[in-house]
Amino acid sequence: MEYVYAAMLLHSAEKEIDDKTVTAVLTAAGVDADKARVKALVQSLSSVDIGDAMATAVAAPVAAAAPAASGGADAPAAAEEAPAAEEEAEDDGGGFGGLGDLFG
Repeated sequence: MEYVYAAMLLHSAEKEIDDKTVTAVLTAAGVDADKARVKALVQSLSSVDIGDAMATAVAAPVAAAAPAASGGADAPAAAEEAPAAEEEAEDDGGGFGGLGDLFG
C-alpha cells in the first residue's frame, strides 16, 4: 500500500508521478523501493484519472453508510452491513481500479 500512498501524496502535491518521484517518496519514508513495483505502479497509473478515482473511492463508503444513518426499524441490520461494505471497498485497492492487488 505504501506505493499507492506515495502516488496519492505526489498527486496531492501536484507533482509528476514517475519512477524517480515515487522512489524518492518511498525512500524518504524509509521504504526500500522495489524498482519493478514502482515501474508497474507508474505504468498502471498512466491511464488513470487519480482525482476522479479518489473522489469515487471517498464517495463509496459514504453511500454505503447512508442507510444506517437514516434510522428506522432496519437501522440495526443496516449498521451491521455497513462494515462489510467498507471491507469490500478496501479490498479492491481503494478505488484505483484494483491496483492494490498488484502490490499485495
